Amino acid sequence: MSAALEQLVADTRATLAHIAAEHAPAVFASSLAAEDMVLTDLILRAKLPIAIFTLETGRLHAETLGMVDRVREVYGVEIALYKPEPVAVDAYVAAHGINAFYDSVEMRKECCRIRKVEPLNRALAGNKAWITGQRRAQSTTRAELAVQEDDPAHGMQKFNPLADWSEDDVWHYLRANGVPYNPLHDKGYPSIGCEPCTRAIKPGEDVRAGRWWWESPDQKECGLHVVEQPDGTTRLVRASVKANASEGNVK
Repeated sequence: MSAALEQLVADTRATLAHIAAEHAPAVFASSLAAEDMVLTDLILRAKLPIAIFTLETGRLHAETLGMVDRVREVYGVEIALYKPEPVAVDAYVAAHGINAFYDSVEMRKECCRIRKVEPLNRALAGNKAWITGQRRAQSTTRAELAVQEDDPAHGMQKFNPLADWSEDDVWHYLRANGVPYNPLHDKGYPSIGCEPCTRAIKPGEDVRAGRWWWESPDQKECGLHVVEQPDGTTRLVRASVKANASEGNVK
């Protein structure tokens, strides 16, 4: 690895150790994609007391679900699965159809709420902080991402330890350390969500172009990273704590 990447890795290790020591109990919400496998590797190699979970929406690719087995095989650790409430899924499908998320942004966000947001709330309950694999370079909606953020929606701190990492940084780390990754990445899927809402991207497209590709770029968030406003609208959760990842400075 380059000296610059080694410094990024050192800063990220320091951030994770800080979270484990000062913000326990903390959990890591993993999508099982490339960024999240970097964090999985760093957390488990250091044996940090940070639990890892994923949102098993019921619409994931078989390759994504297979990563749960790969983590168990490589690290001897079980990733917790949080699933949507069957009654809520059945009611949505009965009222709108199984693929109603193609019909409108509202229908798509409601599907995400049922399959992802509500299970996330259960997964975060009782914890003081949560960790994501978000990066600034992933999309325009994440351009102002900070390493540490206040999350008023959940009443806790939220950490994005890879905020400063580039796509190349992620892949250099994975390959240098032999970290397992989702095989869909080798088929043109840089960002992976539910199977019917994710496609491979074309050369030159944004890394998240394959997510909800029928929507405009400024709408491409599932609701996990937004907070409701008093008027009923939503906005992205953004930092009131501006952490400088290059200095490993989190508070």
